[in-house]
Amino acid sequence: LSSRKKFDEIKKANQAAAKKLVEDQFSSSSEDDDEDAEVKQGKILAKTFTIYTSQTDGDASELERTRQYMNEAFQSGAMTCLICIASVKRNQAVWSCCGCFCIFHLVCIQKWAKDSLFLVSSPLTDDDFGKKDYPWPCPKCRFEYKRSETPSRYYCYCGKVENPTLDPWLVPHSCGQICEREFKPPCGHKCLLLCHPGPCPPCPKMVTTTCHCKKAKAVPRRCSAKEWSCRLPCGRMLLCGQHTCENPCHAGECQPCPRVSTQRCICGRQTAERLCASPQWQCDQVCGKPLPCGNHTCEQVCHAGPCGDCPRSGKRSCPCGKSKFTLPCTEDVPTCGDSCDKVLECGIHKCSQRCHRGPCEICRQEVEKQCRCGKHTKRMPCHKPYLCETKCTKIRDCQKHQCRRKCCSGNCPPCDQVCGRTLGCRNHKCPSGCHRGSCNPCPETVDVKCNCGKTVIKVPCGRERTIKPPKCKQLCSRPPTCHHSTREKHYCHFGRCPPCRQSCQKTLMCGHLCPVSCHDEALVKQTGSHQSAGPWEQPSEPAFIQTALPCPPCEVPIPV
Repeated sequence: LSSRKKFDEIKKANQAAAKKLVEDQFSSSSEDDDEDAEVKQGKILAKTFTIYTSQTDGDASELERTRQYMNEAFQSGAMTCLICIASVKRNQAVWSCCGCFCIFHLVCIQKWAKDSLFLVSSPLTDDDFGKKDYPWPCPKCRFEYKRSETPSRYYCYCGKVENPTLDPWLVPHSCGQICEREFKPPCGHKCLLLCHPGPCPPCPKMVTTTCHCKKAKAVPRRCSAKEWSCRLPCGRMLLCGQHTCENPCHAGECQPCPRVSTQRCICGRQTAERLCASPQWQCDQVCGKPLPCGNHTCEQVCHAGPCGDCPRSGKRSCPCGKSKFTLPCTEDVPTCGDSCDKVLECGIHKCSQRCHRGPCEICRQEVEKQCRCGKHTKRMPCHKPYLCETKCTKIRDCQKHQCRRKCCSGNCPPCDQVCGRTLGCRNHKCPSGCHRGSCNPCPETVDVKCNCGKTVIKVPCGRERTIKPPKCKQLCSRPPTCHHSTREKHYCHFGRCPPCRQSCQKTLMCGHLCPVSCHDEALVKQTGSHQSAGPWEQPSEPAFIQTALPCPPCEVPIPV
């Protein structure tokens, strides 16, 4: 029974290891670079674009941006989660931003949204919490999402299928159905590609449309380029009501009239050369017309309509406003002799002077004032502010540094120091202000090159140490190290070149040419170079040295 139990445990472990191996082979970070994989990738892309290209008579020029996102989905290590700086595999649940179309692990983006909402809502009181739907941003483009839009399930790119099945003949994380997402800007049509990452291409449908000014005949055009100009003069009447628009056929409203004409000001006293688009203008002269009282003149600057009654007519109040007098407009209102009683600038005390003209004086009463932080009191004039020298010891919102502001009211300002923590890429430091929670992902990208430097891929900063260099289609340009003038043709690579397999062709002593493969850099096992110290020492692997071997004896038969 015990042996049977052990056998079952080993069997289950082997089955789990085999399942994991199969899943890893379908991951997007797989290192399968053979020609069959490229042919397979080309077939999948062609299948995805078939319906679209059938509408455009085979023209795929508008698909380059979408093709780039799809190539990254297939390319080794190109799809990287910017939150955890790890590869995104085929068998992992993901989420795609609708703003920048960047792909993240579903677990990572859920944790990011949760942390972001906590940091925004943590300064709030219990009464305020939950009253406002605070947004959380995308880690890359900062596009804001509502709390209710936090992803909770794994969907394909088009959002139709939950938990799409793993299919090696489909784009990773795709359901294989037609996308059918609305085009942006909306035109009434839907995307014709199969479920795909990245933005939808421009609408390929044909529609009949006329130009902006409606003068030209309607012609069939692509829906994505249905707005067009006939380049003829617009001819619409401008707002001035005198001239027409002379610009070529254009979209939107016409520009203001650019012509200049002689126009009078509002009061009609002055004329000036001004733009036809702004006929209403005001000169700097005072009106000066006599008012109905016959004693004063209008003091308004260049105005339209009647001047109105004399501002000194009717009942007028004394300076403190307590008494009213009916006097001719030629006489000034006297002071009433009562106390002023207007509230001073301090907002607490009133003016103790008698009714007077002009502004009141500053408050000079001696009061017991409390400083802003509330720790000290002092008797001093009411109009002077009182700030003590005590420095605030509260921790700022970063939860790291003290406020240290003199006489702080308790509403400490945000921390003004730089965060400076090392980002997840391990290459740069956080340039943001001191903050709580995780730092934003590093926005930089790094070029990963092949050995010759002609093939380059861009990866998020921090991935350059683990990403596999791109496969280069350029021929290796290193000079030969054997006696041959040229190397055998092979692609660009890292490390040493493969051994030369060309025929030696050296002239032997008999005059014939050596027919064997090149042996200038043969690996020879080195023997007798190391003696073991005793039987306890583990035997080391045999060492090989690179050396040139002599040509073998000539094997050409001759008559003797």
